[in-house]
Amino acid sequence: MTHILHRQIHASLPVAKGGRGVELFDEAGNAYIDACGGAAVSCLGHGHPDVVDALKKQAETLAYAHTSFFTNEPAEQLADRLIAGAPEGISHAYFVSGGSEANEAALKMARQYFVEKGEPQRRRIIARRQSYHGNTLGTLATGGNEWRREPFRPLLIETHHIDPCYAYRYQDAGESEEAYGLRAAQALEDRINALGPDTVMAFVAEPVVGATAGAVPAVSGYFKRIREICDRYGVLLILDEVMCGMGRTGTMHACEQDGIAPDMLTIAKGLGGGYQPIGAVLLGQHIFDAFAEGSGLFQHGHTYICHPMACAAALAVQDVIERDGLLANVREMGAYLRERLEARFGNHAHVGDIRGRGLFLGLELVADRGTKEPFDPARKVHAAVKKEAMKRGLMVYPSGGTIDGTRGDHVLLAPPFIIDRAVADTIVERLGEAVDAATG
Repeated sequence: MTHILHRQIHASLPVAKGGRGVELFDEAGNAYIDACGGAAVSCLGHGHPDVVDALKKQAETLAYAHTSFFTNEPAEQLADRLIAGAPEGISHAYFVSGGSEANEAALKMARQYFVEKGEPQRRRIIARRQSYHGNTLGTLATGGNEWRREPFRPLLIETHHIDPCYAYRYQDAGESEEAYGLRAAQALEDRINALGPDTVMAFVAEPVVGATAGAVPAVSGYFKRIREICDRYGVLLILDEVMCGMGRTGTMHACEQDGIAPDMLTIAKGLGGGYQPIGAVLLGQHIFDAFAEGSGLFQHGHTYICHPMACAAALAVQDVIERDGLLANVREMGAYLRERLEARFGNHAHVGDIRGRGLFLGLELVADRGTKEPFDPARKVHAAVKKEAMKRGLMVYPSGGTIDGTRGDHVLLAPPFIIDRAVADTIVERLGEAVDAATG
């Protein structure tokens, strides 16, 4: 008997009792390797003593102070740290409690930016199909996953979507990567012109698509062309790195590997590593200046923005990542984990694609490898993989509807940055057994 409205009402969930390093433990004493970081959250694993100590010290000093009265040291220090390592042009941080709040705030920043600049006709948002940007109404409308959107469609604001940069499904036979990237990006310019360039305020995209498609990176050159198009038409580029950012792909920000800087960058998950709820919008100097020189405020806010405990946890997480050189480990172990996945699944009859960057990797599961035909959605292969993996002491992050919100299955891996080769080997071994059991 539970009084919690769980995600799945009829599911019988084990009770998590503790965690240490890469493992979580249930009340029966079973151990699970957290190969997905929950939802790409637990970048340092569980129970890291430095972060726990930072939280204890902050709780003894200051747990909460409302931002209409005070600023606080952890928030100021975290902002300094993040801006020092941010993409070119990013000058300020706005701290919230998670990814949905960060993306919702970014949308409102984009709208207010154009109001402050005297362009109130700019109101339209363009994003990509099979994207995920959050579960608030604004971010749900922006996201392109039809299964998530459908029940709430009457409540959603008008948004517009183009195809994702998804080479496994959309690159033509014989088409070079460069040609495909340019063709995929051209869809944005075409949609801007169709809507009216002076009505579009923002294009929103994940550099590496996470939950809804399974670690799909853009091909080389795609985002450079996207940046050029946004600049040409005065459209703000909002990059959603809630899942793929903060070191997950091997660089602090995923967009570094695409050679571009956005107007706004949203982060969460790996920012605080799950030790406290926190997210942020990192915004460009031009956005800040429009507010500062106009109304003098950002007309938005939440009770827990700049929360001292959350900011202290995030600051400690980022200190550990830098001190311990964990981005180098992400790159090294990401390459090793991918190598092991290729060895185990490279010729698997039901694995069509292995993709991703760093320790953000995905497998796309198919009924027929040759034709790329997906499994019948009624089979819920992704759910079967999750169940079989849990039986073997492994947590992975599968999902269905990979192709269009209905068809397709994938498995997402996002283990802690602290993994070693032995853990990677065990992840692949257990995942292999789980995939075989679910697809056989």
